[in-house]
Amino acid sequence: QVQLVESGGGLVQAGGSLRLSCAASGRTFSSYAMGWFRQAPGKEREIVAAIKWNGFETYYADSVKGRFTISRDNAKNTGYLQMNSLKPEDTAVYYCAATLGYRKLRVDEYVYWGQGTQVTVSS
Repeated sequence: QVQLVESGGGLVQAGGSLRLSCAASGRTFSSYAMGWFRQAPGKEREIVAAIKWNGFETYYADSVKGRFTISRDNAKNTGYLQMNSLKPEDTAVYYCAATLGYRKLRVDEYVYWGQGTQVTVSS
């Protein structure tokens, strides 16, 4: 069992930045790949970025490439999503998730989920 708690969301103007954190507890976090997903009102949950257990491989959705950076600190059992050049269309609830293996891009491939943190980008 892995428990995940997101933090760092909030309200920011377009062009601004936010850094989301995902604190993990329970089983060894370093054994799991981590993903960040988001869900906007009326839309399906979608993957934003993913990172391998060792941090050496990452994936980004086309919509966030060059603006968002996923990282992790296994010594602190924490994952991060640095979001720069935010746009109004980035507004959503952001979730971190964990799973075994890597290159998992679908919601149903992730086993453990946080409760989500709201990110609102004003124009």
